[in-house]
Amino acid sequence: MDLRLPRVRGLLRGPRRLLAAAAAVVVLAGAGTWTAVAGDDPPPVHRSDRVVAVGDGVRLDTSYFTAGPAGRRPAVLLAHGFGGSKADLRDQAEDLARDGYAVLTWSARGFGESTGKIGLNAPDGEVADVSRLIDWLAERPEVRLDGKGDPRVGVAGGSYGGAVSLLAAGHDDRVDAIAPAVTYWNLSDALFPNGVFKKLWAGIFVNLGGGCGRFEDDLCRMYQRVAESGKPDAAATALLDERSPQAVADRIDVPTLLVQGQTDSLFPLGQADLAAEAIRDNGAPVAVDWIAGGHDGGDLETDRVEARIGAWFDRYLKDDASAGTGPAFRVTRTVGTGSGDGEPRLEGVSADTYPGLGSDPRPIALRGREQTFDNPAGANPPAVSALPGIGGSGGLAQLSSLGVGVSLDFPGQHAAFESKPLEEDVRITGSPTATVHVKSTKDEAVLFAKVYDVGPGGARPVLPSQLVTPVRVDGVGDGRDVRLTLPAIDHEVESGHRLRLVLSSTDLGYASPAAPARYTVSLKGGLTVPTGLGDTGRVAGLPAWVWWAPLAGAAVAAVLLLTARRRTTAPPPDPALAGVPLQITGLTKRYGKSGDRYAVRDLSFRVEQGQVLGLLGPNGAGKTTTLRMLMGLIGPDGGEIRVFGHAIAPGAPVLSRVGAFVEGAGFLPHLSGRENLELYWRATGRPPEDAHLDEALEIAGLGDALARAVRTYSQGMRQRLAIAQAMLGLPDLLILDEPTNGLDPPQIREMREVMIRYAAAGRTVIVSSHLLSEVEQSCTHLVVMDRGRLVQAGPVAEIVGTGDTLLVGTSTAVDAPLAEKVAALPGVASAAVADGGLLVRLGPDGTARDLIAELVRLDVPVESVGPHRRLEDAFLTLIGDPA
Repeated sequence: MDLRLPRVRGLLRGPRRLLAAAAAVVVLAGAGTWTAVAGDDPPPVHRSDRVVAVGDGVRLDTSYFTAGPAGRRPAVLLAHGFGGSKADLRDQAEDLARDGYAVLTWSARGFGESTGKIGLNAPDGEVADVSRLIDWLAERPEVRLDGKGDPRVGVAGGSYGGAVSLLAAGHDDRVDAIAPAVTYWNLSDALFPNGVFKKLWAGIFVNLGGGCGRFEDDLCRMYQRVAESGKPDAAATALLDERSPQAVADRIDVPTLLVQGQTDSLFPLGQADLAAEAIRDNGAPVAVDWIAGGHDGGDLETDRVEARIGAWFDRYLKDDASAGTGPAFRVTRTVGTGSGDGEPRLEGVSADTYPGLGSDPRPIALRGREQTFDNPAGANPPAVSALPGIGGSGGLAQLSSLGVGVSLDFPGQHAAFESKPLEEDVRITGSPTATVHVKSTKDEAVLFAKVYDVGPGGARPVLPSQLVTPVRVDGVGDGRDVRLTLPAIDHEVESGHRLRLVLSSTDLGYASPAAPARYTVSLKGGLTVPTGLGDTGRVAGLPAWVWWAPLAGAAVAAVLLLTARRRTTAPPPDPALAGVPLQITGLTKRYGKSGDRYAVRDLSFRVEQGQVLGLLGPNGAGKTTTLRMLMGLIGPDGGEIRVFGHAIAPGAPVLSRVGAFVEGAGFLPHLSGRENLELYWRATGRPPEDAHLDEALEIAGLGDALARAVRTYSQGMRQRLAIAQAMLGLPDLLILDEPTNGLDPPQIREMREVMIRYAAAGRTVIVSSHLLSEVEQSCTHLVVMDRGRLVQAGPVAEIVGTGDTLLVGTSTAVDAPLAEKVAALPGVASAAVADGGLLVRLGPDGTARDLIAELVRLDVPVESVGPHRRLEDAFLTLIGDPA
């Protein structure tokens, strides 16, 4: 298991200093070693590698990143995860530098090329290092200052790096905002929960650190002592407590975005809950985001999380009041899996206030007599819940979110109490609680409590997120009541399912008493589950425009109201274009406020009625930005877009003639397909008869599935339902962004037929897709973009089959250097290596005859020359060699 979580990005800022007499930072090596690491359109990023002395003979390996024009800007400190180094953060640092920050990364003590021993974020070690790095930033001419020696700076990181961001904010009042991810609030509570040693995770920590000898001596001795006894002592707890953010809880008062993983048996959701409560009590803005991944695997939602962290720090580091910081609470939910690639399908639900872990409690009665079970000698064989280290992109926790049971409890080593089948769906969001009475043949007992979701008909029980609560109970020889707080989860228990409370004597991840014992457990009441986000909250995580998919001017106005955008006066309609679905002229959109980076540049093309237009281009070509401008979601910096003669502006009434499907749609899983569409249409405020629901459904071809709950749908059915939603009202212009994502070949063919049927009635479809063979079969016309510019536009047959693009067959493989020589020939516009030879596009003055003569001169082993007939070949030729 890799604890580095290298792509969870954060920004940080800083106020005043922590150590009044911090040691001077000494640059030992690498000063001024600047290298350009970026390409053409974005500004180059300059990196300076330096070794910095921070006292006590410790040297930190650092990298400093800047980009763009001269001038002062906020600074960002990026901290890596345990077992990692500054190298894990380079991509994030470059992105932040391009976004207008001065970024400093470093390898923590004992990692990468840095010296020193690992102190687990000791106040006088790793935390003091952060303050000394802030001192260094305060001397940089590129860094914005809030006062002398006080740079505008933030700190962020994942796991180990997330904890140091919290600690830095508590120890150094120059830190202005933080974004810790999947981290701990109390390290002793994380590794010794309720007095039970989390032995497997602790061992993984020591192993990733390079062995016990790489840690500070007192930490090494503590680990060896606890690992040998199997029981944490007071000195061990105190040692970890002083390295925990909780130790400075009353001093962390900066804006904090807490990102915590639901699939995380190392640092579970309760760690973020404690942090949120403490920081909020200090009066600072706090937002909590529960992602689908964690240290046990699952989806880290990197792109979404990075975007949210970027917005959070734009607001609190750049003082950008227009930056949306997102809801106070958001939770990602798994709503099934596609039948194509098998990846979980995620949706988000949010709330305006953070509900904590016990909101809206609901009692659920449990049944079961008093039960007696054994703690076996040597605590062997152990029960299985999570398997630390088996994570990556999947993990057992992710399987449990998809309804796959993987836990194991041995007969005679656990007690179980069960509810009746539930009469309705129950969404648990938070920590269930229960009270039991425990007796033991020894004076102490160690129990592992968990709540299973048990399906009807004896289906294998599912342990949500594979989480378990250990608890050590003393003085139970004569029996005592024990209140159990189960792990925080977000899990829906369907109607007809039962909840099962299990108390086991062993667990693979934890140390249990080696001496045999017998436990007797009985119920003292039922189970209480929190349901704060069961039926409330709003779908989040997808762009707001996915929901309204601009079908109506009223819906557009609502989005504008939420984002505080003002309408602009649109120019009058052009009667000459009244019958033209789309004309784009000179369209330009810059990145941010830099002025010299373009997402779209001087783009012009026209779409006619009845066409199915394919919008093609590599990643970063500007396709999605173009579509967002077309839908009125963002405004261009130059040029104009006209739909049926009307200029597009936010809230333009003509948008009611546009339907869109972009990045999937958010559906309520417990409602049927038809109910979802009817609910959506009612939200637009338009008359029911204007929906043309039956016509849209006929085109989408969902049949009897419309009466079923959406949670039973396959990926292909969800996609077709989303297309039907976009087609409600039968808009004259339908926009589809990657409509075949996650579909298998039969479903792709069905989607192709949907698009063709829709355009057959004289309407127009624009589809953006990476599936070139599918575009070739379904589209009548193409627009090819690269780096924000138009490369070519026209009928598919013309682009694919034009005589200016030739396939040169060769007897032996052609390498890239030879292709570059061919591309430099007179009369040649571009050349790219292809299967069996070269794809060559001729310029206006080029001929096949001249080309063949030049190829012979270059000793190219030509076997054949002819026009190519594949869109993939044409695409590669138009945009050049993608490598």
